[in-house]
Amino acid sequence: MNKKIKVQELGVKDYKETWDFQEELFQAILQTKIKNRREELELPTQNHLLFVEHPHVYTLGKSGDFKNLLLNEAELEKKGATFYKINRGGDITYHGPGQIVGYPILDLENFFTDIHKYLRLLEEMVILTLAEYGLKAERSKGETGVWLDVGTPFARKICAMGVRASRWVTMHGFALNINADLGYFDNIVPCGIKDKAVTSLNVELGKKEIPITEVKEKLLKHFVELFEVETT
Repeated sequence: MNKKIKVQELGVKDYKETWDFQEELFQAILQTKIKNRREELELPTQNHLLFVEHPHVYTLGKSGDFKNLLLNEAELEKKGATFYKINRGGDITYHGPGQIVGYPILDLENFFTDIHKYLRLLEEMVILTLAEYGLKAERSKGETGVWLDVGTPFARKICAMGVRASRWVTMHGFALNINADLGYFDNIVPCGIKDKAVTSLNVELGKKEIPITEVKEKLLKHFVELFEVETT
């Protein structure tokens, strides 16, 4: 079992290019696992965590409803946004500047074989990070992700999640709003959930901008503790 993880900071990168890079890493892990089973080997599988910011983009999960995108092609172009239907779970979401997107590409057989636990640990990582800023973030029953003021009329989502897994290998991940332009969420029904608001860390703290690098360091610290990994 390989408990080491390679962390890569990709900066600002096109969504499709990043998706292709994820697929390369994902397929490499799968091929190692297939080779191990076929040839009765014990080659170690790799684990990765990618941090990235994307230019404005909307992505629709495989079970999502296209009607949750409220823009046509011309309107997307006018807003400088792109759109992709992708192979993760979940419905529609938005990625853009001022948002930390994290893609853990892990062989869960190095950790535990439980997708439910995996998602809960990702949520816990975000909840612990937001607690460092004095925010009480929570899970919302039946709704993956991280929320504020759950169970009230003011419930709002601050972090969306959607993953894909095959042979216990994960890809895609989470998107935490830090200094996000929340106006872009007005063009979708976020995650297919109507009548629920979306928020960003800077809005919650009443500040113009929060240092993204600082938040990333806190996320990574909690990720390392929760998954009991060593970074390389």
